[in-house]
Amino acid sequence: MSQTVLVVGGGQAGGQAVTSLRSNGFDGRIILIGADSMLPYHRPPLSKAFLAGSLPVERLFLRPPAFYEKARVDVMLGVCVTGMDASQRQVTLDDGRELEFDRLVLATGGRPRPLSCAGADSPILHYLRTVADVEGIRAKLRPGARLVLIGGGYIGLEIAAVAAQLGLLVTVVEAEPTVLARVTCPDVAQFFEAEHRRAGVTIRCAATVTGIEQVGSAARVLTADGESFAADLVIAGIGLLPNVELASAAGVTCDNGIAVDEFCQTSEPGIYAAGDCTQHPSEVYGCRLRLESVHNAIEQAKTAAAAICGSAKPYRQVPWFWSDQYDLKLQTAGLNRGYDQVVIRGDPDTRSFAAFYLRDGRMLAVDAINRPVEFMAAKSLIAERAVIDVERLADDRIPAQALASR
Repeated sequence: MSQTVLVVGGGQAGGQAVTSLRSNGFDGRIILIGADSMLPYHRPPLSKAFLAGSLPVERLFLRPPAFYEKARVDVMLGVCVTGMDASQRQVTLDDGRELEFDRLVLATGGRPRPLSCAGADSPILHYLRTVADVEGIRAKLRPGARLVLIGGGYIGLEIAAVAAQLGLLVTVVEAEPTVLARVTCPDVAQFFEAEHRRAGVTIRCAATVTGIEQVGSAARVLTADGESFAADLVIAGIGLLPNVELASAAGVTCDNGIAVDEFCQTSEPGIYAAGDCTQHPSEVYGCRLRLESVHNAIEQAKTAAAAICGSAKPYRQVPWFWSDQYDLKLQTAGLNRGYDQVVIRGDPDTRSFAAFYLRDGRMLAVDAINRPVEFMAAKSLIAERAVIDVERLADDRIPAQALASR
């Protein structure tokens, strides 16, 4: 008897899940449901090349439309799943239809964390998560326009770089003492702050936004210390909230994400989850993690599909991320939580260096700026939980490949 796998979510994880189901030999019915009106597409370019207008929308798609027809995937776009009955193996759609399934993959992703200050409902305020969001923002990216970015993380700084190069007057307002404070050490944060200031970006750190005041067709962004910043456009990038409501209402265990095991199985048999919405066990770090990255979404989707097809392999990946700002590529492997030492390899003044994060002599993570070889070497060292000779690590004369071999 043919089985049905239902994939809820049309993002990176959902798109990969249907691809991997077929490549693993699943021959039953596959239904892909996406709230977005577009086929699954890459999100990272949204704050980079697509925002800048240098990448056409057609090149965002994970797979061309013909793929889904050839792979016999029933695609339902612009549709939301409003209810799920785990025991009855059934979901309800926002148009009232009901669908039955044998296996389910929740790839519901996340949504931008909203501002909670006064004026958060201002029409001048935007978030960036979808193609539609970018199209609404891009229409306002005019040379000389005043852009205020609330949040100095990856998204905020990537948008700042694009906007500065387009001739906008850009201000970044960050609540933490430095930009990228949650993910990098002070050396790396200061490097990126300097690069943005060199490009004409104004940066205000340790500044909490208390309100957005409309002033005609423009606005003022107000902070707790009494500063105000004039804006023709405001974009907030202060984090992501995982979309767990569907799972939680159906009795699936959730804790800062949909809880899954090493095979991406949820607390309900036959229901799996993948991507930004999940919290999973990490063998590398000995704790549970929720990650927001393309790599995690792809690999978890592969893991869930393999388990459904009877060829289960545990998810044991070293996390990695990247960010493009101006001509700088920041590649991060691992997580630096709990580090007690930072080793800088190379000279930041050359705009090519790496910051290695250690704890008790073992490598936790690396931030590699225009240093792809160090990035690749560190991925192996982190996975091996290698004890590192700090002097060799700092010595730029020793090839990075030699570090991994030891």
